[in-house]
Amino acid sequence: MNNPLQLKSLYHISLVCRSVEKSLDFNQHVLGFFTIRRLGSFDFDDAWLFGYGIRIHLLQSENPESMPKISEINPKDNHISFQCESMTMVEKKLKGGEEGAVDGDSLY
Repeated sequence: MNNPLQLKSLYHISLVCRSVEKSLDFNQHVLGFFTIRRLGSFDFDDAWLFGYGIRIHLLQSENPESMPKISEINPKDNHISFQCESMTMVEKKLKGGEEGAVDGDSLY
């Protein structure tokens, strides 16, 4: 494969959030990511996470009220996807069918 820029791998993905605080909580406590050192040169509300070989940069929206409210998943919209061992268990946990259920409002 031709690699004129000599790229090695994906470094991170950035996600603009309605609430960095809620998104951070979801990514840590539901998905299992952990926080990593934030770049000190940034002058805005953000957070960095790492897990499963992926770095995620959460960015606070400058105008969260103007962000569209998402009521269902659109597979044609920007997203990340994870492979899991049991889709049934994941769906139950996200829908509230077992102890430790996730509040759907935590999703961004």
